[in-house]
Amino acid sequence: MTPDTPFTNGRPGVISRSHAWGPLLVVATAVGWGLGWPMMKIAMHDWPPLFARGCAGLAAALGLAIIAVVRGQNVLPSRSLASRLALGAAINVFAWMGFTALALLWLTVAQAALLTFSMPIWATLLAWPILGERPRLRSVIALCLGVAGLVLLMGANLGGGIETFPGVALALVAAILFALGAVTSRAPIPLPPMVSTAWQIGLGSAAMIVVDLTLNGSDIRPLSFAGAGALAYMAVCPMALCYLSWFAALERVPAATASTGLLLVPVVGALSAAAILGEALGFREICAFVLTLGGVALELH
Repeated sequence: MTPDTPFTNGRPGVISRSHAWGPLLVVATAVGWGLGWPMMKIAMHDWPPLFARGCAGLAAALGLAIIAVVRGQNVLPSRSLASRLALGAAINVFAWMGFTALALLWLTVAQAALLTFSMPIWATLLAWPILGERPRLRSVIALCLGVAGLVLLMGANLGGGIETFPGVALALVAAILFALGAVTSRAPIPLPPMVSTAWQIGLGSAAMIVVDLTLNGSDIRPLSFAGAGALAYMAVCPMALCYLSWFAALERVPAATASTGLLLVPVVGALSAAAILGEALGFREICAFVLTLGGVALELH
């Protein structure tokens, strides 16, 4: 089975059932990525962010490749696909996972996650000229609700000015690049999804490690028990299973819909950060969650 002819098998009704899974895949991706934010903070106590993300990603890519081989899939792509895999790795992995990890050096989990997930705004704007997907009135209302929630939750938290600027810039660049990837990936790379995901995660993660070792040297201390557990979660869920579910979701729902659904990620991230890391969670945050979840529910209905 390849992404070019997914889920049809010549049987009527299979496509519609496949597309019905789209919203569920978006929600599963959002929860897995949301929980990854506090896990990343924990791992950063032991290792630099790019090195931690990169190691988790390489482990995830290796696991996916082994599963693909066991299932009898060819894991060696043709040379003609090298540029598409490299571009996907740069946008979907290095920029998305790498830049957001670096942003946590300056921002809290809630701040970094919410800025990053301004991504639906950019996806909706980019989908119009690139795909001709004119925003529906419901999508515009959903985005307004979601953005209102993000603005309310950010509030005065970005008052640090120049001190937080690097984190803000990194999170926004990650958001714009990932939105571009979401909009342009409707023509999937002609490889089994697991193989394509393994290559993109592996290439992007290897680049993170190389960049980190080049900038910071090789003085890496042993992981603590908590750091090892956080890294294991990052490898299995955000860096492997969630990428598979994200690419599968993009084959079933419009790019703007999938991107708006991912507004759940900062909500899950903020809630889990409050529970795990003790980050503040008050009335303003709860109101922001209500607005954001309202927008998500409206878009995915």
